Amino acid sequence: MKKLLLTAFEPFAGETINPSAEAARAIEGIDFTDALVRVAELPVDRYRAVDVAIDLIRAGHPDVVIMLGEAGRRYRINPERVAINIDDFRIPDNAGNKPTDEAIIEGGPVGYFSTLPIRSITARINKAHIPAAISNSAGTYLCNRLFYSVMNFISTESLPAIAGFIHLPYLHDQVIDKDPDVPSLSRDSIVEAVRLAIEVSLGPGS
Repeated sequence: MKKLLLTAFEPFAGETINPSAEAARAIEGIDFTDALVRVAELPVDRYRAVDVAIDLIRAGHPDVVIMLGEAGRRYRINPERVAINIDDFRIPDNAGNKPTDEAIIEGGPVGYFSTLPIRSITARINKAHIPAAISNSAGTYLCNRLFYSVMNFISTESLPAIAGFIHLPYLHDQVIDKDPDVPSLSRDSIVEAVRLAIEVSLGPGS
């Protein structure tokens, strides 16, 4: 039986919900054939988020790691192609950390590519009439930091797991009091997109 770790983030930047956490909670109630899916909600904390995720990987030995996060101004589900070795937070995290132009790992590789089948994931989500596109920038906030740190851990420990990050737009609930041109997707669409990403990543039979 394959094992998959799905991580999400708590709300941040004044929001009361986070689409990644909402999707992850919904995924907990879904049965995947011949696969064990573990869900974890991470703190929006520069240090603790990475520590928790790596501890979960070390303890659980997942075959697949999918990290989810919110990217509120995006119009589509965005599987990320690459993580880069830089912390440059536009806003503080929930613990007040706000690094500027700092390496995530001093002397580490410039970047890591996702090892998820991002092309197939994107195609499958679009086939379900949910907008998705590969993104070439995971930003320089905590999502990128987590993505980079997890990929670095998997690489340096020579683990057989595949891993990557998927950014999610706002939920409809989050944009009611925002500018009318702020994009969002329905909860059902986001949950279904994540479910499909899991199925594709696990491979045939899931």
